[in-house]
Amino acid sequence: MELILPDLAATEALAARLAGLARPGDALLLEGPLGAGKSALARAFLRAAAGDPLLEVPSPTFTLVQTYDLPGGKSAHHFDLYRLSGPSGLVELGWDEAREGIVLVEWPDRLGSFTPSDALRVTLTPGEDEDSRSARLEGWEGRLA
Repeated sequence: MELILPDLAATEALAARLAGLARPGDALLLEGPLGAGKSALARAFLRAAAGDPLLEVPSPTFTLVQTYDLPGGKSAHHFDLYRLSGPSGLVELGWDEAREGIVLVEWPDRLGSFTPSDALRVTLTPGEDEDSRSARLEGWEGRLA
């Protein structure tokens, strides 16, 4: 599925829709170059999933992972693997435990063999304007309409 997201509001609307479809055990793999909007999409997803538009969602660039409690006893884990050289550090980051909740992964190419086969892959490409982008969604067969 290919989408044109002309502005930040469109990116946030997509994120909210995905948050409504996500369930424990799901993985969203966020791909794209620096500045493509991966963190903006993750932030909007987490705010929608938590039901809190003011939720503070710092980038996990330095901490590598941030964990969020969601309604209904669910959890979400936002991984930024940019600084990780490969999958060997995932165990220390609590990857196995995080997979019981929802995981959002920026720079999923660092997952190696830990890449979930049933993940939703969201590839973002910057557009001509600062907040515009295109998104290609692959996965979650039968769940995306």
